[in-house]
Amino acid sequence: MKHIFCFFMSAEKIMVCLDGSKNSLRGLDAAILFAKQSDAMILGVHSDTSFSAFSAVRTPILPEEKWTNEVRELIHVAKKKVEKNKIKFEGIVIGGHTSGIDLTTFANNPANKIDQIVIGSRGMGFPKELFFGSTSNFVLHKAKAPVTIVK
Repeated sequence: MKHIFCFFMSAEKIMVCLDGSKNSLRGLDAAILFAKQSDAMILGVHSDTSFSAFSAVRTPILPEEKWTNEVRELIHVAKKKVEKNKIKFEGIVIGGHTSGIDLTTFANNPANKIDQIVIGSRGMGFPKELFFGSTSNFVLHKAKAPVTIVK
């Protein structure tokens, strides 16, 4: 793991965006470090874009019985990793149209009380998002909470 050097403000709830990529799991590692510093809980959020019939503005929380086996395993792995570090974890899957809009809408909802967002960047977008990736770039610019991008 690369060393993470940053100033981190106190947080109670850290949202980490999970898509199963190596960089999202690196983001989870960073969120664990931040949570240890501030005694925060981690909210692992996965955006399932296969439910395009739902409005991305609503970003409904999908019940566990609607999760795919792959998503269920992703949340399980994240939960084990976080709880191994004695940090409270909650896994959530939201449905919508695009991950960036879904994650930002969820994070910006005052009812969810997100203090910090951590997202891994795969850098796959082109050309504007060449450095940060389209989803992480969107979240960085549209989220109200501070965002940490992990590469």
